[in-house]
Amino acid sequence: MHDQQHAPAPAAGAVPRGRTVSEGRLATLYRDGIVGLPGAFGRARGQELAEDFAALFAEALAYDGGTVDRGPNRYYFGVPAERLRGFQALLTSGEVVELSELVCGPDWQVVEVAFDCPRAGAVHQPWHRDFDMTGVTAAERRLTSLAFNVTTVDVTPEMGPFEIAPGTQWDDGSHWPHGMFPPKDEWPRYEALRQQRMARLGDISARTGLAVHRGTPNATDVDRGVLILGIVASEDPTPEHHRLTMTRAYFERLPSDLQPHLRVRLVDELPERPQQVHDIEGLVMGVDRSSDRVTE
Repeated sequence: MHDQQHAPAPAAGAVPRGRTVSEGRLATLYRDGIVGLPGAFGRARGQELAEDFAALFAEALAYDGGTVDRGPNRYYFGVPAERLRGFQALLTSGEVVELSELVCGPDWQVVEVAFDCPRAGAVHQPWHRDFDMTGVTAAERRLTSLAFNVTTVDVTPEMGPFEIAPGTQWDDGSHWPHGMFPPKDEWPRYEALRQQRMARLGDISARTGLAVHRGTPNATDVDRGVLILGIVASEDPTPEHHRLTMTRAYFERLPSDLQPHLRVRLVDELPERPQQVHDIEGLVMGVDRSSDRVTE
């Protein structure tokens, strides 16, 4: 087992004066790798998001390539921002803007709008990160990206809640496959640290994809959809698929001060059947807990 470093405090001067609430949230994020923003989206907006999710998920499931497997009965799919009625409200909410600025700088950019959903029969995912640690983060202990998660349901323990091992965003993953998947002999540590997140409709959480986490089994018939809003610092390079496909007409209707925060690929019309490409091979297989082995 490799020794791991404790989570550092945010760098001195990282928090503008007068942002007492945000300072506390930033400190929590740097300590735990995740921070909750209870009720930040609002329950009415959450219900609207649930309706949009149900319609978009049904469309995505109706054709080959409309979703990506993230494990048995677990799906991921990117969505056009303009098909979410609450997109602009989410992106301009005070909590989202302040944390984005504090973590990613004043020129933060949106690179991902997507849903993740464990359905009935979803199993444990292997413990993982969403990406490998950048050289900047390893050397400076500075985060340069953020994922905001917005639930579409009131989560219960039977519904496959998200599990995270707090503080593990600073773990040295250089010896892990792809820098993302800790080997099984390290899993007991994450099991001991794990916390389940029981978000309620209208809540937002913000996390770093470096904190080790996993999805858990969904023993209900409820599709536990969660919206993912991916934010990065302007200097962070991202692959082409980490851009928002957006019509020019919609983009031009957005406030001019919001447009620079969107990393977009503009089109005249949205594709009728968008093909998903953001695959993570190591998540296609789940974990059979009865024998503690990876299984298809």
